Amino acid sequence: MTEDLLDHSRPGPFTRFRAEQSATMDGLPDDPVGICAAVHSLFIQPFDAVPLGIPEERMAERNIRPASDLVDRLTALDPAPLHRTRTPEKRVVGTCRHWATLACALLRARGIPTRARCGFGTYFEAGRGFDHWITEYWKSEERRWVRVDVEHLDKDHVEHPEDLAPGEFLTGGEAWTRYRAGLIDPQTFGVPGTDHAWGPAEISGNTVRDLAALGGREMLPWDEWGRMTEAYDGLTGPEYDDLLDAVAEACAGQDPAALTRLLGRRDLAVPADMAGG
Repeated sequence: MTEDLLDHSRPGPFTRFRAEQSATMDGLPDDPVGICAAVHSLFIQPFDAVPLGIPEERMAERNIRPASDLVDRLTALDPAPLHRTRTPEKRVVGTCRHWATLACALLRARGIPTRARCGFGTYFEAGRGFDHWITEYWKSEERRWVRVDVEHLDKDHVEHPEDLAPGEFLTGGEAWTRYRAGLIDPQTFGVPGTDHAWGPAEISGNTVRDLAALGGREMLPWDEWGRMTEAYDGLTGPEYDDLLDAVAEACAGQDPAALTRLLGRRDLAVPADMAGG
C-alpha cells in the first residue's frame, strides 16, 4: 500500500469506472482544464434544483459516492456522452464534492495524477472560509499541483478558478495548521447557510476528510467516522488536537509512510461499510 498510496494517476474505490462506461467519455478534451470544464455542466446544487422543479426524491442523488454510479445516473437522465452540455434537469443533484470527485476520476482515467481535496474556499466572502472541495492535477512541466475549482469555472468568485492561487483554497489540514498557529479565526470557517457548523470542529472534520481523500476515499461532506462526531460535540481534547497536527503535517508533506500509518489508525480509518471498493 505504501508504494501505491501517492500514485494519484491510479483510480481508487470511488474513482474507478467500469469498462462498459468508456463510451460515455468519448469526445472529452485532452487537456485537464478542458475535462474539468466538461464536468462543470454535469451537476446541479440542491438549492438550485428545487426552484427549477426537480423532484424532491432526486435530492438523494447527492449521497452517491462512486464516480461509476454518478455516470450511471447521468446516462439514465441523458445517454449523451459526458462532454455534451446538459440542461439543468438532466444534471445530477450533487455538491462540490461530486464535481471534484468526477473530475478526479476522469483525469485519472487519462493517467493524469489527480486528487480531490476537501477544505475551504476563501474567495466566496471576504474574511471567511466556506466548506468546499476542489480538484488538483499534477502539471509535470511545471512540477506543481494545479488547483481547479471545477464547480465554479464559469463564476467570477476568483480571477483564475482553473489555477487557484496559494491561499485561495485551503485544505482542511492547511486551515487546521493556520488555526493552531493563531493565524485565522476558526469561527469564520464553516458551512455557509448554517448557524452552527462553524469553528475548530469544522476544520478538524475537513482535515480528516482530506486525509481520507488522499488515501483514495473521497467521502461525502457529511460523512462522519472515527472521533469526528465527538469533535463536533466538543468531546475531544488536546490529544486529538495533537493527532490532527500530525494529520495536517502528513497531508502537506506527502510522506507515504506517515499517510499509511495515519490511514490505518482506528480513529481515522474510514469504516469498511463506507469505504467502497
